[in-house]
Amino acid sequence: MHQITKIQKAIKFATKTHEVYQKQKRKGKDISYITHPLTVGIILSRIGASDDVVCAGILHDTIEDSIAEKKVTFEMLKERFGETVAQLVLDVTETDKTLSWDERKAQALKHIKTFSHDALLVKSGDVLSNLSELIDDYNKDGEQVFLRFNAPKDKIIKSTLMTITAIIEGWLENPLVRELRYLGDKLQMIGAKDFMIQHPAKIIEYADRKNNDSLECPICHWKGSQEEASIEYYDALMDASCPNCDKMLLVINFPLAN
Repeated sequence: MHQITKIQKAIKFATKTHEVYQKQKRKGKDISYITHPLTVGIILSRIGASDDVVCAGILHDTIEDSIAEKKVTFEMLKERFGETVAQLVLDVTETDKTLSWDERKAQALKHIKTFSHDALLVKSGDVLSNLSELIDDYNKDGEQVFLRFNAPKDKIIKSTLMTITAIIEGWLENPLVRELRYLGDKLQMIGAKDFMIQHPAKIIEYADRKNNDSLECPICHWKGSQEEASIEYYDALMDASCPNCDKMLLVINFPLAN
């Protein structure tokens, strides 16, 4: 007789939490919220993550988003899915909803620095699912997509890009780094006009260039040398951009030949 797997149990549990008990929807859309954690699970499964990590991806919002009458707790997840899964879910959970948006995001960003590799995988899957959906919605609906959030557009973009940078810096060999950087680049382009006005690239002459000079991205807060930045060459210019979000940081003028 076929025995139900832990992943199947996680799908059933998450579906009850998000769909059966509260009919939770995606922000500003008539789409069931359960599509998000299931997408996270698929992303993690596609890279060969362990069953525990896939389960944690599927369950990652159950503590945070469960209703009071059917409250999901760490102990409940531990009993049903084991301590590893329960701890991974707790790691990526915003536990204090009384804090302001800015305080919650700052706290979450600081917490990422303590994550294990498995927790970084779960967080990566979460970010990729949310970000790919946001970019797709933006391509269809434009600026109005940002009205669905509890923070302005520039804060949403900066917070997401800072999260991507923290994830990448936490584990450079993370198999989802390439996708994170790709979508981070796409997101930065959505805010590029505003960010260029607020944070213009520094312009220097070639003679003043030093490869070991440090750079810091004002958008996602990546830090590194010019050699570690993304470099593009043109006829008389060289651009140095953030490798995580592609924000142009430095423009170097080459001397013109006589």
